Amino acid sequence: MRKRNLFITLPIATLIIFTLFAFNNDRRKFQLSQQLSIFNSVIKELDLFYVDTIMPEKIIKNGIDAMLATLDPYTVYYSEKEADELKMMITGKYAGIGSVIRYHNDKKTTVIADPYDNMPAAKAGLKIGDAIAKINGIDVKGMSTDSVSNMLRGEPGTKLTLEIERPGIKKPLTITIERASIALPAIPYYNILRDSIGYIRFNSFTENCAKEMRHAIIELKGKGATSFIIDLRGNGGGSLQESVNIVNLFVPKGKTIVTTKGKIKKSNEEYKTTREPIDTYSPLIILVDGQTASASEILAGSLQDLDRAIVVGSRTFGKGLVQSTRTLPGNGYLKLTTSKYHIPSGRCVQALDYSHRKKDGSVQRIPDSLTNIFYTEAGREVRDGGGIRPDVEPKGEELSTLLYYLMQDMNIFDFATNYRLEHDSIAPADIYEIEEEEYDKFKKQLKESGFNYDMISSKILKELKEAMKLEGYAEITKDEIASLEEKLHKNLDHSLTHFAKHIKQLLGDEIVKRYYGQQGEITYSLRDDSDLEESFKILEDKQRYRQLLLPKEIAKKE
Repeated sequence: MRKRNLFITLPIATLIIFTLFAFNNDRRKFQLSQQLSIFNSVIKELDLFYVDTIMPEKIIKNGIDAMLATLDPYTVYYSEKEADELKMMITGKYAGIGSVIRYHNDKKTTVIADPYDNMPAAKAGLKIGDAIAKINGIDVKGMSTDSVSNMLRGEPGTKLTLEIERPGIKKPLTITIERASIALPAIPYYNILRDSIGYIRFNSFTENCAKEMRHAIIELKGKGATSFIIDLRGNGGGSLQESVNIVNLFVPKGKTIVTTKGKIKKSNEEYKTTREPIDTYSPLIILVDGQTASASEILAGSLQDLDRAIVVGSRTFGKGLVQSTRTLPGNGYLKLTTSKYHIPSGRCVQALDYSHRKKDGSVQRIPDSLTNIFYTEAGREVRDGGGIRPDVEPKGEELSTLLYYLMQDMNIFDFATNYRLEHDSIAPADIYEIEEEEYDKFKKQLKESGFNYDMISSKILKELKEAMKLEGYAEITKDEIASLEEKLHKNLDHSLTHFAKHIKQLLGDEIVKRYYGQQGEITYSLRDDSDLEESFKILEDKQRYRQLLLPKEIAKKE
């Protein structure tokens, strides 16, 4: 009888559940329709009765942007005018002059910051430091870099005329440039760095970047490389499929690399390696940092989960979300988050839960205490949430906020430009050193420019003074506080001496770039790199490399 009763009541329960689901679904559709009707009515009322004429495209775009801002920063609406930006993000291609541009606050205009090798800007003779005064006769001084960028872009083969102001030359120069299709290299640099260690700088996961990686690996092998370092620091990601294709270069065919899970069935996918790899045995290290995100984390995390590579550096960003694009009316696009991805161990590296914001709208990282343990193929512990934790975290030097402000400021940029005018040549990038006399010149220039920056210690001291005042200690501590204030007050000389090593590196980057381009800049930057040095040590110590790929309890027994 119990079995019979169960058999009879189960369809009824199913019917009730289905009815409730259908009711809730209909109710949701009604609410959505009602809210859309309200939105439509508001726009119509504004258009009819608002005191000034509204611009429908602008006001609706602002409304959409505000709505999407409540979700996550990766769900973005691109109007028809912004479609090229999305396409460039996906493909790494655009049509223009091929140069990084930057706004110069003192000159109140945009300057050429880094013309790419063999691109129209470089071929036409544009140099770092050139200030753009006019484009096709239109004065662009005071315009934002976005506006200038839009004017520089256009159809391949079309021409534009620039009037530029070049440091060291009194009269403006007129330069005609023919736009071309620009494909930014995903791998701007690769080389044998030490003995038989191949190094690859990998910047972005754009179309066909796996082919670029394959080519680099094969070429380095041909030059004698027996181990590899892939540098993903600063790589913000891109194509999920390309990341799987690159993992496939190092692991066997048939491995599940990524599983995506979303609201609808179409968002639930499994990505496997589909080809035979080119290298499953060479020691491999992946360099990461806090800006390593998305597809970069798939590459680093998958190779870590499969015990195929050792991850070195600092914890990654923690973006475990996947986006897809939807075509909208009016030739617009919606890039929206449709799923979360899980790498081979089953973990998701997403660090922020955007569905649970605080009252002020902020989102916090998932604390380590709430993350879960997963295991690599060999049994090593790894955790979800909070990005990829490196297997080895070298202790780098603490950097001052001064360096951040110097990078935003144009003093280093201008000093390097003037240095280039005064020196016809410098030593090769791998041995160049800025002389102390030149550094003294820079310090003098910086102080004369009125450069200033917010010191964290000064902010903390100000807060301490307020606390002392509230708690009644202001009078008895005023002498000590005054003494500290005097020592901290704009003591730029102390900071420029204390952080001279790092400031010289920033200067060296800019100076070397003006003589040897991007390749030379990368060569220079790798000379004093704690993550890279630690990677060399690991690859040169075969026993340590092997132990790092084993669970701790087994490694201890070896």
